[in-house]
Amino acid sequence: MPKTTSTKTPSKRKPNAAFMKPVQPDEKLSEIVGSKPLPRSELTKKLWDYIKKNGLQDKKKRTQINADESLKPVFNGKSQVSMFEMTKLVSGHIKAS
Repeated sequence: MPKTTSTKTPSKRKPNAAFMKPVQPDEKLSEIVGSKPLPRSELTKKLWDYIKKNGLQDKKKRTQINADESLKPVFNGKSQVSMFEMTKLVSGHIKAS
């Protein structure tokens, strides 16, 4: 008796609605990413674009971000934070729209 194999079509991945919901950056963060509400994924992209454009990623330890004058208020006055700490600190500067 031959084995039958079911042909499942792989389901397309759906974006998480929580990440697509617009968030409002506060005045400190809006200096970097703009003042309009935007999805969290877009906010993160703009933040990384700013970090790369200004060469703020530490050259030796790539997981560290060096703060310039615009980022220091977002990083609560710290001059250097890890990528993971940055995510936590940025969350304190946004509110759901």
